[in-house]
Amino acid sequence: MTNENKKPSGPEAETETTHFGFKTVDKQAKQGMVRNVFDSVAQKYDVMNDVMSAGLHRLWKDDMIRVLRPEPGMKLLDVAGGTGDIAFRFLKAANKRTTEDQTPAEVTVCDINAQMLDVGRDRGIDQGILHNIEWVCGNAECLAFPDNYFDAYTIAFGIRNVTNIDKALQEAHRVLKPGGRFLCLEFSKVDMPLINKIYDAYSFHLLPRFGEMITGDRESYQYLVESIRQFPPQEKFKSMIEAAGFQRVTYRNMTTGVVALHSGWKI
Repeated sequence: MTNENKKPSGPEAETETTHFGFKTVDKQAKQGMVRNVFDSVAQKYDVMNDVMSAGLHRLWKDDMIRVLRPEPGMKLLDVAGGTGDIAFRFLKAANKRTTEDQTPAEVTVCDINAQMLDVGRDRGIDQGILHNIEWVCGNAECLAFPDNYFDAYTIAFGIRNVTNIDKALQEAHRVLKPGGRFLCLEFSKVDMPLINKIYDAYSFHLLPRFGEMITGDRESYQYLVESIRQFPPQEKFKSMIEAAGFQRVTYRNMTTGVVALHSGWKI
């Protein structure tokens, strides 16, 4: 996994470390630290997504669903999707194509953070989305689902927060049926130097301030900005997806590479 190393902790022992933003931390501690971040921002998470992306995250997610092409009877696993943004879009798109005599599509939302799932359930109630959706608290690195079960796996802006990305990709491959599709929407490396400078200035100077103003939590948004810079660039992540067993792996940059949509198939 990118940016990981082993650091001696005693004469004969070594402690595995990883990154938490720009900090180096004990690998075993990262999961709890990430959980604390999302505990802190859960109630204002969707508001901050609008602020952080100037509303573009809605278009990026809409595009992800268009690429997925939801159909009647499709079973989707949406990981790190606690607030329901992808799940609701998926069900609405699938329902438009489902007739009375067809099996409806189903989605399972899996998130390691219970508070994010609570927000998603509440949003679902508000939108009248109560059926064909399941909310599961679980870890992307060790999914509690059988092999070859889902038709599609999505993860939007979540995989960079996983401690062992390789394990999460292997689990995604395991739970997909043969012919199943993996789609990952994630912040990535901007491919234009001038835009990159502007993006860096906006990210590091303004976003933590917005986080403090809206959620009262500057540090969590400082971490989220730093986590974006620690995530592997497009070609490196493409190689990681291939190493997990996926084939026909591609990616498409959006907004000059601020975000990339990665795709792979289990053949």
